[in-house]
Amino acid sequence: MREFGLIGYPLGHSFSQSYFTEKFKKLGIDDANYRLHPISEISKIKNIISSHKNLCGLNVTTPYKELVIPYLDELDPVALKLGNVNTIKITRKNDTGFLKGYNTDIYGFTKTLELFKLPKTGNKALILGSGGSAKTVAYVLHTKGIEFTHVSRVPSNINQIGYWNISNQVIENHNIIINATPVGMHPFKENKPNIPYHFISKNHICIDLVYNPEKTVFMSKCEDKNAKTTNGLVMLYEQADKAWEIWNND
Repeated sequence: MREFGLIGYPLGHSFSQSYFTEKFKKLGIDDANYRLHPISEISKIKNIISSHKNLCGLNVTTPYKELVIPYLDELDPVALKLGNVNTIKITRKNDTGFLKGYNTDIYGFTKTLELFKLPKTGNKALILGSGGSAKTVAYVLHTKGIEFTHVSRVPSNINQIGYWNISNQVIENHNIIINATPVGMHPFKENKPNIPYHFISKNHICIDLVYNPEKTVFMSKCEDKNAKTTNGLVMLYEQADKAWEIWNND
């Protein structure tokens, strides 16, 4: 039986196990299973690899997308450039696991952007967050020629601003707003990023990478201003399918 799974902490919000279980059922795959591995520190990945001899692949979620890198043997060039991994392929030689890291979130977020008919020019994005997911978003936006600004609780460079810096003008100058933080995720569903929602308009596209709950307070507040919105489910499913492709590619 081939094993696959997800590492992160906590994992109570995750839909990954149910998604892959349903995928295996639909495809008639009866020689694979997918399980969650909530680990309180990244060093415990070594125990998972050594104790699950049939483990062929792992997904990686918050807070380990960057912290997992020192435990890998090789990085895909894009993951290396980004410094961010959400998929690990495991091959074994003489019972020793060889771990190669990839980033399939790039593909997932690209597909999310394709849900909207963006203007051909003049797009500017406000990325809420500066962690691993925010870096993935920034990478995709850069490849599409979309200017962006990071918003951070603790700005650390000239390309970042604080939440207190978000004015009417800042909102008006950025037609895309992306929540790349876990704020509002289950079980803290009542939370929302601290931005001035009253400045948002029908001209905005607001994307929340959170997918549990399916409609976050962030999305509801933006919809109240007639903005176009979506959650992180497309990104989740698309990156998962891309990970499955990697795990099964010899």
